[in-house]
Amino acid sequence: MSSGFEVATRARVQMVDVTPEVRAALRASGVVDGLCVVFVPHTTAAVTIQENSDPDVQRDVVAALARMVPDDPPGAGYRHLEGNSPAHVKASLLGNSVAVPVEGGELALGTWQGIYLFELDGPRSRRVRVSIVSG
Repeated sequence: MSSGFEVATRARVQMVDVTPEVRAALRASGVVDGLCVVFVPHTTAAVTIQENSDPDVQRDVVAALARMVPDDPPGAGYRHLEGNSPAHVKASLLGNSVAVPVEGGELALGTWQGIYLFELDGPRSRRVRVSIVSG
């Protein structure tokens, strides 16, 4: 079963907790045991699983990525004319999907884990696809 939802991001780089929307899609599917795949069909956005308790973690992850892939590294110069090459690089590093086991009709996430849309070139409207396979 596949479904999806839209996320309107508000910043150039932002982590948005989409766990509630993914849980709603799982409930609607009726799947009790299986696998839930969350996917973004974008080249400047990503999906990741991260701590969802302390918002400082999200700020730290955003800051670490900015240090790893700066907007304009000295002497390197990106060639892509749109000017969003750092977003493409970050999306490649993070990935465009995550897979979460489904057990007893629930996402088998760890206690502190949440599923995040990682906006890297916003603000924009992003599509998130959820595919749930019964096991």
